[in-house]
Amino acid sequence: MAIKLNKEVEQRLLGSIQRYCAENMDEEVGELKARLLLDYCLREIGPSVYNQAILDAQAAMQEKIAEIETVCYESEFSYWTKK
Repeated sequence: MAIKLNKEVEQRLLGSIQRYCAENMDEEVGELKARLLLDYCLREIGPSVYNQAILDAQAAMQEKIAEIETVCYESEFSYWTKK
C-alpha cells in the first residue's frame, strides 16, 4: 500500500526537508532533491512507521474492548435488590 499525501502536506514536508538540509547539513537543497528524499522516505521508511502505528492502534483498541465488560456491564434482575 503506497502512502499518499495530500498536496498541502507534501509541500510542507518538502519545505521542512529543504530547511533541515540547509540548517543541519549546510547544503541548499532544491525541490527536486527534496522530493526525491521524501519519496525515498515514504517508500522505504513509511511502511515501517505505518505498520507500527497500526499495531499501536490495535493495542489501544484491544485495551478499550477489554474494558467494555466492566464499564458497560449492568447487573441483571436487580430490581428487587435495589428496594
